[in-house]
Amino acid sequence: MITCANCETPQFLQIVQSRVYFEDGEMINEISENYECTLCGGTGQYVYDEDREEESVSGEVELTTERPTFA
Repeated sequence: MITCANCETPQFLQIVQSRVYFEDGEMINEISENYECTLCGGTGQYVYDEDREEESVSGEVELTTERPTFA
């Protein structure tokens, strides 16, 4: 789950830009999403890379498998 690092909740996150990259026209190779928190104004980016099978985040967002503190 992607949450705002400042507010500790995903409730106010909005995707402001999303891109999906196709290398061969059929398989998704990379997903990139830019987020903005409408509560605090924080921004961040989520990237999933199929080739390396890894997810990463940057900016003021966090990637967690736990339930957020504030729902």
